[in-house]
This record gives sequence, C-alpha cells and structure tokens, in this order.
Amino acid sequence: METTPLITNDGIIFGLLAVILGAIFYTSHSSHPVWQKVYKFVPALLFCYFIPSLLNTFGIVDGNATSVYPLAMNYLLPACLVLLTLSLDFKSILRLGPKALILFLTGTLGIVIGGPIALLIVSAIFPEILNNAGPNDVWRGMTTIAGSWIGGGANQAAMKEVYEVGGEIFSAMVTVDIIVANLWMAVLLYMAANSKRIDTRTGADVSAIENIKQRMETYEAEHRRESSLRDVVLIMAVAFGVAAIGHWGAQVIVPWISANAPGLANFSLDKSFFWLIVIATTIGIALSFTPVRRLEGVGASKFGSLFVYILVAAIGLHMDVTAIMDVPKYFLIGAIWMAVHAGLILLVAKLLRAPVFYMAVASQANVGGAASAPVVASAFHPSLAPVGVLLAVLGYAVGTYMAYLCGQILRVIAA
Repeated sequence: METTPLITNDGIIFGLLAVILGAIFYTSHSSHPVWQKVYKFVPALLFCYFIPSLLNTFGIVDGNATSVYPLAMNYLLPACLVLLTLSLDFKSILRLGPKALILFLTGTLGIVIGGPIALLIVSAIFPEILNNAGPNDVWRGMTTIAGSWIGGGANQAAMKEVYEVGGEIFSAMVTVDIIVANLWMAVLLYMAANSKRIDTRTGADVSAIENIKQRMETYEAEHRRESSLRDVVLIMAVAFGVAAIGHWGAQVIVPWISANAPGLANFSLDKSFFWLIVIATTIGIALSFTPVRRLEGVGASKFGSLFVYILVAAIGLHMDVTAIMDVPKYFLIGAIWMAVHAGLILLVAKLLRAPVFYMAVASQANVGGAASAPVVASAFHPSLAPVGVLLAVLGYAVGTYMAYLCGQILRVIAA
C-alpha cells in the first residue's frame, strides 16, 4: 500500500535541502569541540547525501516524485561543469613539470583499470553480483564511483544518468565511495606529515616545489579581486548559456544517431544526457583558453561547487539508507579498486623518484577532486593548495570521458 509523503510541494523540498546544506556547512566549520569531533570521523559530503536520504527513507518526501532532482540534473549539472572547467590553466599545470602530470594520469589509469579488475576478482567470489538486476546492476553502480574518483560529484552524477543507475545500488556505492576514499586520504595525510623522511629515503628532488610555492602565491595575488554584481551576472550567463548550447546539441545529435547510426546505442551514445554533459564539458575546456577564464578570479568555481552540493543533496533524495545493509560485499570491490590505484601510482612515483607531494596531490586530485585535493596539498604547505585545485580541475575535465570509458569496460565484463 502506497503512502502519501508528508511534503509534496517542490518549493518546500528545495528550501529544506538549502537549510540542510546550510546547517552542514555551518557546523562543519564550527570551532565547537563536539562538531569538530563529529566531522573528524564523518565527512561533510556524506551528510549531504545521507540527511536528504532520510527524508526519502522515512516517507517525508518522495524522491521519485519531486521535480527538484531533474531540475538539478538538467540545469545545474551542466552549468557547474562549465564553471569548474573554464578555470583550467594548462600552462600552469605544465609548469608543474612532467612528473606531476604523469602521476595524475597514472592515477586516472589506475581508476579506469582498477574497477574492472576489482569486478573480475570479486565476481569470482560472489558470482551473484553479475546477475542481471537492471538499473541496480553492480557494474552500473561502479560507474558512479569511477566518475567520483576521477572527477568529482558532478562527474559521478553524470555517470548515474548516462548509465541509468538505480537508487538502490547507487546508495550502496556512495557509501563505499565516501568511506574508501576517505581512508585513502588519511593515508596520504600521514605521508604528508612524514614527507621529508620519505623524500630523503627515495632520493626525490624537491627543489621544484619551492618554485611552485612562489608561482602560486604570485598567481593568486594577480588574479584575486572582489566580485561585483556584473561579475556574478556574467558567471551565470556563461554557465547557463553553455548549458543551453548543450541541450540544443543533444537535441540535434540524438535523433541523427537514431536515424543513421543505431548501433551506437550499445555504447549509450544515443542518450541526450550524455551529449549534454560532453558538450558542456568540452565548451568549458575551450573557454579556459579565452579571456572568459578570468571569471575564476571573481569566484566562478565557487558557484560551480555550490551547484555540485545542491546536486548532491538532490541525489540524496533518491537514496534508501537501508541499502547500506548490502554494502559489506561491495567494500571488497572498493578496497581492491583503491589498491590498484594506490599500487600503480606509488610504483610510478618510486620509478620517477618523484616527491611525495606530487604523488599525494595527483592521487587526491583524482579520488577526492576539488573538495579535498587542496586539503592534501596544503598539508605540505598552505601556499600549495592551488596546485591541488589545478589538478582537481583537470580531473573534472577528463572525468566524464574516462569514467565513461571505465563504464564501457565494466559493461563488457558484466556481459
């Protein structure tokens, strides 16, 4: 027997999500010992997923009936991808030296191949995870982890839509994603605290890091300024203008594929949402080579991050927390997946005799994205936080493409 949710008005639901996010951000930055202890063990992002999911689990809101979720996916997601990629500075990233880029791409490769390897190993132990469960196929849920671990929340949401991931498996994979990623981040922070000893033992050349510190401080000083209403309006114009182009492009491409290349449907290339995201991301990258990227100096990426958190909360409305009971066997997938990523990037770092800083930030730029890569970078020195941002933005740029590739490999294994 279906029950009517307590709240059905979308205006009230959206307001609730805004209040929830406000409370999480306020308490996560509080100096009160109780809140500091809570957020020491439970990351704020998990609360952004978990608290809205309680509204759905206990029948306060029907996540499948509200239009808040499609609004966030169709309008805020492409807009945030534009704002997070237009600040991409290839010249600054290249100045970091080849080792940083090699390690970043190695980390990305570790995620792309680590998922399929983990699925192969765990399916040998639990063959039932390859059973056809439709939208709740395990491989589909794993594509959202790939999106999160290569890019971030926006790329994760993109994979959820592209591969039509069911709410049940998504809930389980979000839990695996958050917990495994944060355990690895703890390892990286430990290595940061002992970086001098590790670098001395490996014979790494750390002289370039001092140069990076000075360049980053100079760059920040040159580009930072207070934003005006004009700046904010321009940011919105670029974000939603490009999103509109993405919607238009998808409307043109999808019918053409259906009429002329129906075989591409086997690769999910017949979905409007896929083309919306690809077009928005590609134009965002292109804009990073134009004067439009100056909008980053007035907070473009902050608006992009705001859209991501609204998106995350909206996704939470589709979650069922009881799915956590099925998580244990999926933790093995997450552990093996992260082990492949960590083992590969550590091996390449050793072969390159790269400083721990490069390895740690390159890894976290993949796994944690813009939310936590600066945290790991600043653990080495506060002025190095922008390095984490630069590599994390690169992760946003390649995340959609690489996560999609990983998803196709997972699809083949499951088949």
